[in-house]
Amino acid sequence: MVWYGGSCTSIFLYADDIILLAPSAQALQSLVDICELELKRLDMAINASKSACMRFGPRYKNTCANVTVSGLKINWVSSHRYLGVFLESSFNFKSSYSANKANFYKAFNAVFGKVGRSASEEVLFALLKSKCLPFCCIVY
Repeated sequence: MVWYGGSCTSIFLYADDIILLAPSAQALQSLVDICELELKRLDMAINASKSACMRFGPRYKNTCANVTVSGLKINWVSSHRYLGVFLESSFNFKSSYSANKANFYKAFNAVFGKVGRSASEEVLFALLKSKCLPFCCIVY
């Protein structure tokens, strides 16, 4: 759970992506059950194969109880991608951008390898901006 502006928050939503925060595996199972019921009313479902559980805090390495959705086990993972960022299970909340950085360099090398020094700076920057930067980082 996260305290924000004096209110306790256990769920973060962005489009069809959901993060549930709970102080224990039992509380997390309760949140999953509530979400499953509400989504069922909307004729939607949680995809257990695309879902993952992660643990943060001093006991992040300890084994946790199983969390299930529709009778299917949700795997506990040490790293998971959410909205293009990799979250990592650790003592403190932690994210990793190494995959994003690798993808940037891959795209940059592909563009620069094709046009190299033959294109003007304006063309090169326009190509890099459209092909290398993730949408959320484009600044106009």
